[in-house]
Amino acid sequence: MIRSFLTVSTGTLASRLAGFVRDSLIAAMLGTGPVADAFLAAFQLINVARRLLSEGALNAALVPAWLRVRRSEGPNAAAAFAGRVLGTLSVILILASILIGLLMPQVITVLAPGFAGRDTLDLAVADARLMLPYLAFAGPVTVLMALLNAEGRVALTAFSPVLFNIALIAAVAVLLVLRTDATSAAWLLAATVGLAGGLQLMVLLAQRSARLATPLRISLGSQMRTFLARAIPGMLASSSPQWLMVAGAIIASSTPSAVSWLYFANRLIELPLGIVGVAMGTVLVPELTRAVGEADKRAIAHAESRALELAAGLALPAMIGLIALSEPIVRLLFEHGAFGESDSAATAHALAWLSLGLPAHVLIKALAPAFYARHDTLTPLIATAIGVTAAIVLAIPLGHFFGAPGIAASIAGGAWSSALYLIRQGGASFGFSIDDAAFRRLPRIAIAASIMGVPLWLTMGLAPAGSHGLFQLAVLCAQISGAILIYGLLLRLLGVAAWRDAVNAIRRPASLK
Repeated sequence: MIRSFLTVSTGTLASRLAGFVRDSLIAAMLGTGPVADAFLAAFQLINVARRLLSEGALNAALVPAWLRVRRSEGPNAAAAFAGRVLGTLSVILILASILIGLLMPQVITVLAPGFAGRDTLDLAVADARLMLPYLAFAGPVTVLMALLNAEGRVALTAFSPVLFNIALIAAVAVLLVLRTDATSAAWLLAATVGLAGGLQLMVLLAQRSARLATPLRISLGSQMRTFLARAIPGMLASSSPQWLMVAGAIIASSTPSAVSWLYFANRLIELPLGIVGVAMGTVLVPELTRAVGEADKRAIAHAESRALELAAGLALPAMIGLIALSEPIVRLLFEHGAFGESDSAATAHALAWLSLGLPAHVLIKALAPAFYARHDTLTPLIATAIGVTAAIVLAIPLGHFFGAPGIAASIAGGAWSSALYLIRQGGASFGFSIDDAAFRRLPRIAIAASIMGVPLWLTMGLAPAGSHGLFQLAVLCAQISGAILIYGLLLRLLGVAAWRDAVNAIRRPASLK
């Protein structure tokens, strides 16, 4: 599992780094005015669909169902089942894209009520309609990626999202060179988003992955209805972080530039969350499904324990690092062109508060597969609904008194509401199987992350605002590299992990025989 986890995490890291380049260029081109708010609100809508489908979320529903059919009826039946899912889901998403396009003014008004009566609403509607083809392409891309993950072929699916960001980077670079006005640039970039999904689909089809889903059929029979009834709640629940951002945007849309500040702050949260979250969906779900299906308690405990260790080992130091280094990171990545110093300060404040919810987001990603493997998609969906409700309720007063940072704090509060609900329900329903090694290591991971944060706090002012960009980059790289080194040494000294163990895990997957 460790080898697959690292493969998926590496691909996700590459995608997120490319995403930073993309968003830095978008910030330089659009800034944080009405045009940027409109584009990013529309892009957030597509991002929800993207996370909901193509970035690991559907694995939570499709992989267990596909493995169950293959185990009970054989590979041909599994391929036929996948063919029905592929055909049916593709048609549903095409029809949904058309319907959403027709109702887009109403959709944007619900998601960003603060845009009503302003030109920002019309801009957001136009941008969102141009992006909608991505939703139709995401259907076949989703199914093919999930099938490859189920077979353990995670490399292609891990790096496929990089193509999406490469296409947008190329488009933004051309628009910057041509000095296109902001409104036209936003429209052209929105159209590129719509076509980028087609690029992902062509790459997957070139690998002949479609043979895993044959023959292609459209079906609404009992088997398909059962699958969709289980899949839809799981897909909605798997995108909990994105729904929380939507909840925040609903309140933030009434404040100029707040949607943009929250978007760019959240992009930094998505780096560690993506590495852990996508890997959980593509690696942990199949492992837990097999273990639960075979009633192998030792395998279940091993999978859940290693998942929590990996999640905590990445989430805690990432949270501390993002809080301590929020301002220099935002300045270095986004303070260019139309994105000014005041935008950096507002985005950094939002980032610091959003970071408090990062461990909760990662905890949700680690806990939810235990429910999915038992074919329970309703409990994670209820947890997501509780989190979104809590975020909106908190955002109304906090956003009024504290602006974007208050809304960011409400999103973090919503994430913890969801995580605590999952912990309580899991303990009551089946109990989480955590082995003794995890009980020893998890507190030590927290101690190591806390100590790692001390030198970061002490060196916060080494690269003040206005200093040369290369100097800021050098200082930031030194701070991050030093923190990683200290954290690694602390993990070794505390007996949590050794480099030799990590290398052996990569070379030889753990055996649970």
